[in-house]
Amino acid sequence: MQALLNAISQMVNTADAHRVFHGRGGVYPDSEQWTLDWFAPVWVLTSFKPVTEEELTQCQMAFEQRWQTLAAGEPLNWVFQCRAAGHTETRLMAGSVPDKHVVTEQGAQYLVHVLRGQNHGLFLDMANGREWLKQHALHENILNLFAYTCAFSVVALQGGAAQVVNVDMSQGALAVGQQNHRLNDLPPKSRFLGHDIFKTWGKISKMGPYGVIVIDPPSYQKGSFIATKDYIKLIRRLQDLLEPQGHVLLCLNAPELDTQFLHSQVAEAAPSLRFIERLANPAVFVDVSPEKSLKVLHFQNA
Repeated sequence: MQALLNAISQMVNTADAHRVFHGRGGVYPDSEQWTLDWFAPVWVLTSFKPVTEEELTQCQMAFEQRWQTLAAGEPLNWVFQCRAAGHTETRLMAGSVPDKHVVTEQGAQYLVHVLRGQNHGLFLDMANGREWLKQHALHENILNLFAYTCAFSVVALQGGAAQVVNVDMSQGALAVGQQNHRLNDLPPKSRFLGHDIFKTWGKISKMGPYGVIVIDPPSYQKGSFIATKDYIKLIRRLQDLLEPQGHVLLCLNAPELDTQFLHSQVAEAAPSLRFIERLANPAVFVDVSPEKSLKVLHFQNA
């Protein structure tokens, strides 16, 4: 875990939330199990394998040493989360977490919750996707499928979108999304549909057509979405939902499925779509096997 300790010794407490260390990409052979994120004012260390108390003590010492340089006299706040198969836990290791924990990214504010659940409310690897949408949102009618806490909607409205339609089965996630809109003092140009996407096409279609569609589903969520059988159902709808020359971001975070999986599905179900580019992931998310990392593909309608 020396690479992780080295990263802790060099970490900085910037204003924006960001990933500090990404061992999951396989670039650091001794530290594949570890990730470290900064959700100001809290560091969140995650292991995907069981760890010993001795290892946690090493991390604690490294945090304390670095914090003395960064912010001597201020409290050190850090959380440990274990996501090993058969063993999950989240533990406050030092300091505290704000009751209302708000972080920033590129001028936007988001509510996060680092002490409960495995997803904290903001996916840091999607930062470049959010920035892309902000730059392509002006005057557009935007559809945000699997909206989660509606971070895409926030940046779209900051970028001047005419309307954003957010669809997600989780009413709780959409409620956080509505709070995120209020946090950023955004105009009332968003819709929040807490429905099963596959049973809501009529309503979705009536609010279209759309100049930009973002599809960012879970790769595998039993009873909700399984990429290998359900993604093509979404792609099949795109030609009817998209405006001429409209854009779509197809996102996939399944290590076992490569970009060719999406290309093949588009060729079969939406042949009018033309591939433009794969968006780069933030540099810290470097992966020895890029096809296993987050895939965000930009297509444009004919």
